[in-house]
Amino acid sequence: MTLPQILSVTVLAGMMALFVWGRLRYDIVAILALLAALAVGVVEPKDAFTGFSDDIVIIVGSALVMSGAVQRSGVIERLLGSLAKRVTRVRSQLLLLTASVGFASALVKNIGALAMLMPAAFSMAKRSDSSPSVFLMPMSFASLLGGLITLVGTSPNIIVSRVREDMTGEPFRMFDYAPVGLTLTVVGLIFLRFAYRVQALRQAPATMGQALDVASYVTEVRVGEGSSAIGVPLGELLERGEGDVAVAALLRAGLRTAPLPDMKLREGDVLILGGAPDVLERVIARDELELVGQDKHEGDDIGVIEAVVTIDSPLVGETAGDLHLRERTGVNLIAISRRGERLDRRLARITLAAGDLLLLQGPLKQMSERLADLGVLPLAERELRLGSPRRWLLPIAILAAAMAATATGLVPVAVAFFAAAGLVMATGALPAREAYDHIEWPILIMLGALIPVSDSLRTTGVTELIGTWLSHAAASLPPWGAVALILAAAMAVTPFLNNAATVLVMAPIAATFAGDLGYRPEAFLMATAVGAGCDFLTPIGHQCNTLVMGPGGYRFGDYARLGAPLSLLVLLVATPLILWVWPVR
Repeated sequence: MTLPQILSVTVLAGMMALFVWGRLRYDIVAILALLAALAVGVVEPKDAFTGFSDDIVIIVGSALVMSGAVQRSGVIERLLGSLAKRVTRVRSQLLLLTASVGFASALVKNIGALAMLMPAAFSMAKRSDSSPSVFLMPMSFASLLGGLITLVGTSPNIIVSRVREDMTGEPFRMFDYAPVGLTLTVVGLIFLRFAYRVQALRQAPATMGQALDVASYVTEVRVGEGSSAIGVPLGELLERGEGDVAVAALLRAGLRTAPLPDMKLREGDVLILGGAPDVLERVIARDELELVGQDKHEGDDIGVIEAVVTIDSPLVGETAGDLHLRERTGVNLIAISRRGERLDRRLARITLAAGDLLLLQGPLKQMSERLADLGVLPLAERELRLGSPRRWLLPIAILAAAMAATATGLVPVAVAFFAAAGLVMATGALPAREAYDHIEWPILIMLGALIPVSDSLRTTGVTELIGTWLSHAAASLPPWGAVALILAAAMAVTPFLNNAATVLVMAPIAATFAGDLGYRPEAFLMATAVGAGCDFLTPIGHQCNTLVMGPGGYRFGDYARLGAPLSLLVLLVATPLILWVWPVR
């Protein structure tokens, strides 16, 4: 190996080590990798930012905007809602949910499709008297499979298309992925329909009452004018709660006071109450107590929403006491639950993490926008419509036109989807502020930074070198063995790297590998995309798996129980399928 090749491999190895370490966000790792490549000279300064002008960044960003517009329209929820009420058996519900999220993921970013349909899973679980954990992990896996159907279903498909264009002059088009992706999705849905019992069925917190215990449910109430609690000793108030309500503190005239049993309540007193949700609701209603902050929304329909904290939420890493949600947003944080565990610490001292369940109280008319600002997704059944009914068809029509234009080769993908994103904003189908919120900037930063880093592997000859090594090792393998090798390698790497990073590194190597063996590159590029899109083994490899971990009450090892056989099935089915659709000669 030459010195530039050694330096390029060193940068790659350091980047992979940081990804596996997991302490730094993937976009930060990508930035550090680009800086390291610049420092050692394998990336020239004039090429450092060429990745940000690459079509990949435009396509991914535009596709995220279109995904947000379709999600906002509520069309997928409407279609599912019309069927859900007629389905009551667990297996039928499971098939309906996994099929809905799978096929929706071909049009909408898979985590967006999953987030939209998770409330339906909780509603169906309640209707069939089952745990939501029956549905949530299969839905996550189905969303990953569904993303394989179209070019814009997942970012690895977009990257692989660009690599093919660089090699052959022709990219993969919108529905070139469909024969493989659609077949794998259908096979996966059948597997999940019958094998869902393989997973560890946890008692997930399906309802507000089941999610929390006395220690973890804390709220603040005020003794208002006309309350029947005025003049009542605190001990008597507790007796009315049949011993199931505790007073953590009493604030009088802004000063914290010890809650003594013989202390008589006065108008304006603020109580910090803890207890079971149903008992607290009865006490608050019977004694005409006011939830603190409720008077700020006079005339509004106040309600409680159960929501899950997403990976990119600004709440992650913050303690509940530091949030001051009521003062900043008008939303009360009244409870926290984590992966079905009982939390015995005070609410204000809990550091929030991705996957935590929150109970948030506020005006329902404004709750949708405020939940989006907080980076949390609603889980409880609610009457929140994300879009205007009069415009629900508009983003669907724009998306269909963009997909048709790219499928027929009328315009390039980047142009079609950039135009579509501009149209949904210009027509008001997705307000500009929401459009920018839907763009996952860390993903775009990672892509822009890693494109020149991955290209340095080609310019220094590392891609050719690794491809040659692999081709020598696989020289005795038949074509199906070579394709299976690339597919298995991508599936093994993607749980530890971001799937887009996996493809940026592996796709050029796979193409070189194919060329050294005398094969066409399409089958090997398709195998790379499928392998990178199928992370069923851990909760950390893909956002969808992380999203369902808390609401489903899953543990780290639960994913492999259902995911390992599904991964093996994908390997066995995808290998001959890819070779049939994309012959190597």
